[in-house]
Amino acid sequence: MAEVILIGGSAGAFNCIISILKGIDRSLDIPIVVILHRLKNAETNFESILKMNTHYTVKEIEDKEPIQRGMLYTAPPDYHVFLEEDRTLSLDVSEAVNYSRPSIDVIFESFSLVLKEKCMGILLSGANGDGAKGLQLMAELNGTTVIQDCIEADFNNMPKAAKARYKQHQELTIENIIKLLNNEYK
Repeated sequence: MAEVILIGGSAGAFNCIISILKGIDRSLDIPIVVILHRLKNAETNFESILKMNTHYTVKEIEDKEPIQRGMLYTAPPDYHVFLEEDRTLSLDVSEAVNYSRPSIDVIFESFSLVLKEKCMGILLSGANGDGAKGLQLMAELNGTTVIQDCIEADFNNMPKAAKARYKQHQELTIENIIKLLNNEYK
């Protein structure tokens, strides 16, 4: 069973994330990390909207904070996020990966290397291939990997890229992702 659920996406993923958060059972308290490509200088109410749609405590990741149950963490714009061996989160401003910082690949890879099979990654709608490489590594380390159904995704480049790299990912609709989470983590 996973210790952390990672949800990554870009174009078209925001409403999917909201649907997942609204649909998960109130008894779930496994930590969730949301990685959404956002503009670095644009003011948004991203965390406020998430707070209105989940029972989790929502906060943007701060450097060197420990990961805790009952928390939904958001990757801050313009920072890569890493999971350290001691289960603390760290922020990094190294070069963009796949034109993105935060990069879904970087986060998926970092968490997978620390948690191995105790990691779950969900890759949603997006217009580029970010996340495909990291999700493949997660699968190879026996983590649970899910891509959004390519027909359902508004922008299916992300799930298609992941599927092209590794065909064994579970390909699920948002409704079935919610069912999986509720059945797996009750």
